[in-house]
Amino acid sequence: MPSAYRFPLQLRFGDVDSYGHVNNVRFLQFLEDARVHWIHAPLRTAPPAPEAGSENTATLADLVTAANFTLVGRHEIEYLAPLMYRREPVFVDLWVTRVGGSSFDLGYTVVDPQDGSTCANCSTSMVLVSRETGRPVRLPDAMRAEFAEFAGPDVPFRRRPPLPIESVRP
Repeated sequence: MPSAYRFPLQLRFGDVDSYGHVNNVRFLQFLEDARVHWIHAPLRTAPPAPEAGSENTATLADLVTAANFTLVGRHEIEYLAPLMYRREPVFVDLWVTRVGGSSFDLGYTVVDPQDGSTCANCSTSMVLVSRETGRPVRLPDAMRAEFAEFAGPDVPFRRRPPLPIESVRP
């Protein structure tokens, strides 16, 4: 996926449970690690640096500003294959699947580079919130522009669509 942010993740022996594979709860930490690194990476949409040879250092965290913060509203993880401990990093690919007024959704895959298999498909819904009021605030245009650089498809969850309420009532 060319628009995804790829985060190399070093597994730790402590991530492994008594069954010999990475414990399911560790995956939430993996998503957070990838998301935090992405939010602090230089913007793709930043204007050219003022001096030749100097780097752009603006990040999505700068666009959030000190007046706001981003909160997790929802996570979903579908485990597809066990992830075994190894010394080589695995990859978390992250992309933006939806942008709303004050919220955005991220998609992720956790990829085993040994065979290229996807160990998990994941999604997170985030909300931009005012620190002062605790209420959602509109995403700035600069943030929307950066999200467009990482736009990608919906997460390819394998589950069936939910049944209508009428079909599950007796």
